[in-house]
Amino acid sequence: MANVVLEFKASAGDSEPQNRPVLIIGQQTNLQQVSWSQIKGKLQPVVSKEIWQAALSALNPNPTDSCPLYLNHAAVASLPSRVSRHNSPSSAHFVSRLVRSCLPGGNNRCIVMVCERSDVFPSSCAIARAFPIFSRRSTSSRRAEKKHVTVEFVIVGQDNNPLDAAELECLSNAADGVRLAARIVDTPCNEMNTDHFLDVSETMSMNEHISTTEFSTLWCIYGVGKAAEHPPALAVLSHTPDGATQTIAWVGKGIVYDTGGLSIKGKTTMPGMKRDCGGAAAILGAFKATVKQGFKDNLHAVFCLAENAVGPIATRPDDIHTLYSGKTVEINNTDAEGRLVLADGVVYASKDLSADIVLDMATLTGAQGISTGKYHAAVMTNSEQWESACVRAGRSSGDLAHPLVYCPELHFSEFTSAMADMKNSVADRENAQSSCAGLFIGSHLGFDWPGVWVHVDIASPVHAGERATGFGVALLMALFGQASDDSMLNQVSPLVASTNMCEDQMERDCKRRRLV
Repeated sequence: MANVVLEFKASAGDSEPQNRPVLIIGQQTNLQQVSWSQIKGKLQPVVSKEIWQAALSALNPNPTDSCPLYLNHAAVASLPSRVSRHNSPSSAHFVSRLVRSCLPGGNNRCIVMVCERSDVFPSSCAIARAFPIFSRRSTSSRRAEKKHVTVEFVIVGQDNNPLDAAELECLSNAADGVRLAARIVDTPCNEMNTDHFLDVSETMSMNEHISTTEFSTLWCIYGVGKAAEHPPALAVLSHTPDGATQTIAWVGKGIVYDTGGLSIKGKTTMPGMKRDCGGAAAILGAFKATVKQGFKDNLHAVFCLAENAVGPIATRPDDIHTLYSGKTVEINNTDAEGRLVLADGVVYASKDLSADIVLDMATLTGAQGISTGKYHAAVMTNSEQWESACVRAGRSSGDLAHPLVYCPELHFSEFTSAMADMKNSVADRENAQSSCAGLFIGSHLGFDWPGVWVHVDIASPVHAGERATGFGVALLMALFGQASDDSMLNQVSPLVASTNMCEDQMERDCKRRRLV
């Protein structure tokens, strides 16, 4: 998988399955709308029209099913016929699973995705998740030759025109962003430390002609990462196009490894903590793809980078830190470090970048998986409108999201401290942990902050088993799609243009009400 080149084409061309193995995927009703003339060139002469029709009749998805068409060279796979309201209509998670399990082997393969136009974007991102980049297997290094997988979309339904070049470019950029995010998360800390993360972001900034700002020591970010060999940093990539009327900041938790600090994790909970940079990785992948697609507003990607290590100068429980907000925090758990670095990051986005909309993304709490499960990110925001938009963006992108309780007047008291403005970990771990962790971050902006603040906890969906998923890239691209020049991102974005509102409302409360 590490050597796979993924290509999206309007037409993959004709080829016999022995020369180019093929997998055809779609909902059974969609597969039945495909005419034999549309796919015969990829199946003949070894698969006849009768075999194809018999295979379709044999499929019985529950929730999925597959049927071989010719030995191990050709197969057809069926997605669920329908899904619940909290799932994506594209069945994106099942697309990834079927590609992993049913795609025939070979150096040159083809995937034919049969779907409606609205499902093209999430399906392409789901296919990208099935082809991770990072590998250190000795066998993979000896096999340096590239393998090619060509993806063709057969569009069914009312708008069934073939994809144009601009749409294909969008799919390719989104897939690259997903795979980049997954590669960063999969890479262990002996390779992906804070310095290496900065190298990756700086390389991208040179390619994209965007500015970079970097700070070697900063507020509580420094307190979290000061015991590590590689220093902590706050880095910013900025895209500032002419004519921008709004400023958006994405703030990513980039803990490249989390031992727990002096509140050290156990031997079973520490493995896998290379994934604690998943929020920053997703923002980097999304930023790269979004800028390529013509983002019209100011966009800043803020990376809060640190390794939460153990050492003689590590932060201790009982230490008190002053954060960039000016608030003091008594440390009662050094393993609750992500909220500390993000608190500095969101305040920097507000104070120094003058952001109207601040979104932070993080693998913040193990409790997220309990709150919203392994597939849905947990979303908290000071705006009901944006809460709804995040859920809809999850369904349209395949990166599912579900709201957390937002109730600071009931939950923020969990951080009460006799010595400082607050503690950094809750008093009662049975009282909405994920919500409380998000509130800690938001409190440094202030609960009466006039802008829009969105917190996205992706601790569980950032990985599936031992592999990263690149989760978050598609969600961000869809959520902010209205700020892009790209027609496909406009289509998957849930945010309604502010022109639907009366002018006096917009003038009175533009930051709260204007959705990009």
